Amino acid sequence: METIFSPQVIAFLQVVAIDLVLSGDNAVVIGLAVAGLPLALRKKAIIFGIVVATILRIIFAATTVYLLKVPGLLLVGGLLLAWVCWNMWTEIRGSGQEHVALTDDDDVKIGMRRALRNIIIADVSMSLDNVLAVAGAARDHIEILIFGLVLSIALMAFAANYIARLLDTYRWIAYVGLAIIVWVSADMIYRGGLEVHALISAT
Repeated sequence: METIFSPQVIAFLQVVAIDLVLSGDNAVVIGLAVAGLPLALRKKAIIFGIVVATILRIIFAATTVYLLKVPGLLLVGGLLLAWVCWNMWTEIRGSGQEHVALTDDDDVKIGMRRALRNIIIADVSMSLDNVLAVAGAARDHIEILIFGLVLSIALMAFAANYIARLLDTYRWIAYVGLAIIVWVSADMIYRGGLEVHALISAT
């Protein structure tokens, strides 16, 4: 019984649960960002998003000890993600073309640049949140931290492509996805705000 509920097993289960939730959020961002692109560019954008997220997760994981000491980092990340939410909201509410495959060359280039910009900013914010959460759960078990990083990347790769395909048929899902990202942003801002408030109160 002690083996089943050992600290390593508990940490492993916590990491899996965190990755299922937070990687899904990250996949929603990527899926929303690439939904209006032609299929060939969509695949490239998804790969780009996953590569960027992978690099960021490795960097953040390697510097977790230092990141945990930076006050207000979650607040900044949450505000960045809120900006991405606003951009996505204006796109969804705009001409209605963002989730229909673009055909004009100029529109395609603009759409690609916009998608990559949103993906990068969201990856910075959400990769930070993911790594901090996973590192907190993994504690001193480096092998579980590494597993968590690999699992989060695999989940993103699968889910982002699936979500983008769904958006082609069911545009209303974009609003659901946006609501999820807004919630994540608000949660990061709230937790980051508490950290800053505690720091100010202590001085």
